[in-house]
Amino acid sequence: MQRVCFYVDGFNFYHSLKRLRREDSDYQRFYWLDFVKFFQQFIDVGQELHKVYYFTAPPLLLEKSNRQSMLLEANKALNPDKFEIIRGQFYEKQVRCKVCLNTYTISEEKRTDVNIAVQMLGDCSINNVDTLVLVSADSDLLSPLQFIKERYPDKKLRVYFPPKLRSGALTAFMVENRKQVVRLERSKDRFLRSIMPDPVIAAGLNITMPVKWQVPNNT
Repeated sequence: MQRVCFYVDGFNFYHSLKRLRREDSDYQRFYWLDFVKFFQQFIDVGQELHKVYYFTAPPLLLEKSNRQSMLLEANKALNPDKFEIIRGQFYEKQVRCKVCLNTYTISEEKRTDVNIAVQMLGDCSINNVDTLVLVSADSDLLSPLQFIKERYPDKKLRVYFPPKLRSGALTAFMVENRKQVVRLERSKDRFLRSIMPDPVIAAGLNITMPVKWQVPNNT
């Protein structure tokens, strides 16, 4: 049985849903997604979903951090053996406007791309995976893909773009390897089948969807 691992760039994925929500309000419902159930639908005969790694960082704002925690706790409760969270960190950064010359503070996520690269390479080195699926459109992740292709030629590589996101570099890499990138905005049916119940009751927990994510019932 071929072991498949998914490496999800959480920041990339979440913000792609937020952007697409402007075009299709259904995508707000997909904030509350069972990631294992979603990616299980891409598994072929002769394969097994071994692990979904979700890479993210706790937002600095408490309200946002709490919403993220609810999502991740619900996923872990439903799929304790197949869902793993790997955290980076947000930092505050001072930037200066080139127009008005004022200085202001922004938050910047760090370590996610490094964490993804390390996990992918680590899984290859200990032979913990047969097919690696990168779920991101971050072109910085081209380097680990190229390294794996060269050093671990027996490993299969796939790239899934979060909805409406693209990377020319990652697309070119897959074309060179005679593979197509999977564009997840074409999988709305799979999204619809993967919305978690509200509340999630599992592993002795009762986790409710954040109020801000709930879609008003207009019926």
